[in-house]
Amino acid sequence: MSGIAGRRVLVTGAGGFIGSHLTARLVAAGADVRAMIRYTSRGDRGALDWLEDGPGDDLEVVSGDVRDVESVAAATKGVDVVFHLAAQIAIPYSYLNPRDFFETNVLGSLNVARAALDNDVARVVHTSTSEVYGSAQTVPITEEHPLETQSPYAASKLGADKLMDSFNRSFGLPSTTLRPFNTFGPHQSARAVVPTIITQALAGGVVKLGSLHPRRDLTYVEDTAAGFIAAAESDAAIGRTVQLGTGYDVSIGDVVEMVGAILGRELQVDLDEERVRPEASEVQRLISSPALAEELIGWTPSIGLEQGLERTLRWIEANLDEYRVGQYTR
Repeated sequence: MSGIAGRRVLVTGAGGFIGSHLTARLVAAGADVRAMIRYTSRGDRGALDWLEDGPGDDLEVVSGDVRDVESVAAATKGVDVVFHLAAQIAIPYSYLNPRDFFETNVLGSLNVARAALDNDVARVVHTSTSEVYGSAQTVPITEEHPLETQSPYAASKLGADKLMDSFNRSFGLPSTTLRPFNTFGPHQSARAVVPTIITQALAGGVVKLGSLHPRRDLTYVEDTAAGFIAAAESDAAIGRTVQLGTGYDVSIGDVVEMVGAILGRELQVDLDEERVRPEASEVQRLISSPALAEELIGWTPSIGLEQGLERTLRWIEANLDEYRVGQYTR
């Protein structure tokens, strides 16, 4: 492709954490953006409403549900590029309601793939997750690492990935699958571990967490959003799966110490048994190799972990009233 400026693009899941950042970045890059958000009777636009320099009138917002064939087909009409981020994502909730994850993530992706074919979309960028690898068997994890899903969430995302692969091979769908590693940053809900740590630390009390020893490759959200656009602009990425990660991992305990260092005090941590995942389901280590991303789409991360945590903490500090501090969110 010859760049994203001037292209008509659809972002599914635009009201989500990564989706809202990607939407704003696409508008700034000169794309003609249609943002698909999940319908609610409140007219809630999700994280799009948190954008400080929001896209405003430069953005077309449509409501629907990726599980609904008609709303996906309508949203995809006249579009050059589809960024498919809509998904059910919370791992703990997937233990309680796995059916919702498979209906949204697998059948929703089927609807997107079918609509993209029917509407002659030039590129689909599909969102995967590093959770499909399970705990690292070799490090760093490359795109060739075995796929060992350890939660219903991960299994549903792997099903969606394989569906997109099959449509590329069977019908020539020009798709790329991106596999972000543990994206964090402003606008993220307390469902994720970084805002969970930061919100409790800012409140001044004890930080309640699950296991502290799992290690994660934390990628700042602006870098992840840049990776999505780079993938859409690269013909070399068609039919490929590409990771977006830093190649550097830290434990959850390390993140607690780093947040404490930013605040200038040691944080007290208590184990909350409710937050501990089933032993065989907890992924112990995720660390990427960003080599293929650099080779195929010219992407490398630019925001270091310390800088990203500082930016995230300052944003949450200014918006702490948006969070239910200390309340466990599945």
